[in-house]
This record gives sequence, C-alpha cells and structure tokens, in this order.
Amino acid sequence: MTTTHDHPTRPSTLAPAEPPDPALVLRLQAARSYPSVSVLMSTRPGAAMHQTDRTRLRALTREVALRLAAEDGGAEEHRYLLHELEQIADAAVLEATGAALGIFVNASTAVRVVLPLPVADRVVVDPTFATRDLVRAMHRTPRHSVLVLSQRHAQLYEGVVGGLRPAPGHRFPLERDRGDARPRGRHPDRPRLHEAEATAFLRDVDAALGAHLAARPMPLVVVGPARLLALFTDVSRNLARLAGTVVGNLGGLPLDELATRIRPVVEAYLRSREAEALALLERRTGEGRTVSGMAAAWLAGRHERPEMLAVEEGLYVPARLSPDGDHLTPADDVDHPDVIDDLVDELIETVLHRGGWVALVSDGALRDHDGVALTVLDRF
Repeated sequence: MTTTHDHPTRPSTLAPAEPPDPALVLRLQAARSYPSVSVLMSTRPGAAMHQTDRTRLRALTREVALRLAAEDGGAEEHRYLLHELEQIADAAVLEATGAALGIFVNASTAVRVVLPLPVADRVVVDPTFATRDLVRAMHRTPRHSVLVLSQRHAQLYEGVVGGLRPAPGHRFPLERDRGDARPRGRHPDRPRLHEAEATAFLRDVDAALGAHLAARPMPLVVVGPARLLALFTDVSRNLARLAGTVVGNLGGLPLDELATRIRPVVEAYLRSREAEALALLERRTGEGRTVSGMAAAWLAGRHERPEMLAVEEGLYVPARLSPDGDHLTPADDVDHPDVIDDLVDELIETVLHRGGWVALVSDGALRDHDGVALTVLDRF
C-alpha cells in the first residue's frame, strides 16, 4: 500500500494495497535528499496492526526522532519529517498488515508500503531510501499470470503477493462455442472434429493471452487437464516465460486454493532464476568479467558497464565513502551522519540505474565472492 502526502497538513489518502513494483522502486530511488528516513519492520498479517507491532513501530519512530535530534541544524525540516512519519504510522496501525511494513519519508516523498516478506527491523537515515527489501520482494514474489483451461472455458488471473485476482482487461474469460452443426452420435469424424474445435479454441485463447502479455509481460503458469495442456503447449506462441504447468481440472476452485496449488510452481521458478544467475556468474568469472567483494563491486558499478549484480540477501555493509565517492571504509558507528547505513542498497540502485539487473541469492551462495559479485559487459 502506498500513501503520498505533499504537505504535512494534507489528510491521508490510502490507496488499495499493492506490492512494491518497479515504478515505485524507481521513484523512491530517485527521491534523493538528506535526511531520507526509511523505517522497516516485520508485522503479523491481519486486518489491523497487532498491538505488539504497534509498540515496535512507535519505538522505531522514536529512534528516528532521537537520531534527527542528535544532528546539528535543519530543525524545521526535521520537524516536518517527523510530522509526516507520525501521520503515516498513525494510518498504518489501523490498516491491514502483511509480512512487513516500509515507511519512506524525506522532503519530497512520504510513502507507506506493505511488504509480502519479513524484513530485519531497522531505521535508516541516509541521503537515499533503503529500497533493498522492495527489490527483494519483487524478486521473491514476482507478479505472474495464471491461465486456467477447461474444455469450454479459459480464465486468466494475475498472481500478486501470494494471492490471485482476475487479470485486468476485457480479453478474458473466453467461452468456447458449442458448435451445434458438428456431427452427433457415433459419427466417424467426431473425434477429429472435436480435436479441431479444441485446437481452434486454444488458438483464440493464445491470441488473447499474447495480447495481454505484450502489455503486461510476466511469468506464466498454465493450469488444465493433461490433454488440454498438451494441445495448448503445441499451439501456443507465448510460452517464452512459462514458469510451469499444473495438471487438473481446477477451474472451479476458490482462488485461495488455486493459489496454493500453483505456489510450488512459482517457487521452483524462483529457484531456477537463482540457479541461472549463479551459472551466469560462473561463466563471467571464467571470462575475467567478474569483480568480487563490496569494495571492488562498488568501484566497478560506478565506472564500468554493469551486467548483473549478485548479492546475498543477508549482506549489509555500513560504510563511509571517500570524497570522490569511489572508495569505501567499513564503519561500526551506523548512527553517525557520515555513515551510509547500508552501501549494498546504494550499489543495487547504482546498478539498476546504469542498466544492469540484480539477483538476490541465498546466504552462503556467494561465499567465494565475499557475499557480493558484479559481472560487467566489458573490462578496461
């Protein structure tokens, strides 16, 4: 869920709950000014925030106030930020919660995000927002399309934050014509005509699917009886991002049960993406096009052409930067204004803005690279 305020006296206007998406992440990454306050905490999912989570949220907002009060100057701006933060926190305790909450406030932006994955509770006060958990959520709970087929019906859903909802637009559902003119009884041509009708229907379905995916590209899961799945995979031209299939006549299932049935397919797809990222890293390492470790990745991300940044999910690097911004010194005094709370967030933003992509991988997967590695398109 996002809430945006242009002025501290403007009343909150809560939008429908949404997961973080690329447009939101890019907007937050572009909103650079000091101080930019990020508050992140795990929550218990429910219709409203649990009392223990309310207490933890208040403790985190007090931590923000203490950190800002310890800094010299900017008192008026700090009061404005704290007012915005309090408004958003007041709204958050009354709204439905997911696995985590993110609040992002600076001089130009005030946003609240409901996250589908737990996070490490923390406060970050930096020149930029801490968006790594949003990037992680997009990687771990990607939007995906689910096409459900039956003999005479096709419906398309979108998977969002572990649930399903009908896909937007007017192309679905599709119903197959009954074909009253076809032969009846035990006519010798009946099986062939029946399959031809099914194939024609599936071609129509595929055309509608292709139009939808052209406008909203995302991974695809196809659900249906085994024979229909076989026919569809034969005729479809839109399976380039097929995450997998689920066999069964499941069109009548409630959406929460259907989401449960397809979840293993989506999880397997995510595991395959991590495997592909690690395989790419191994190839680029053999070609001499990989830099390892935070210091080398930071420098290469700024001055070379980044291809893929691989980062272990649990890696956090508080650091100071040199005056030219190229060199880092690890730091323990995270609360100091000169210290960037987590340079990994900054590196992720740099790589994304310079046209690379990011793979967040399991802790330990990059042990030989000190937790972070960057592949580059060419070397100096």
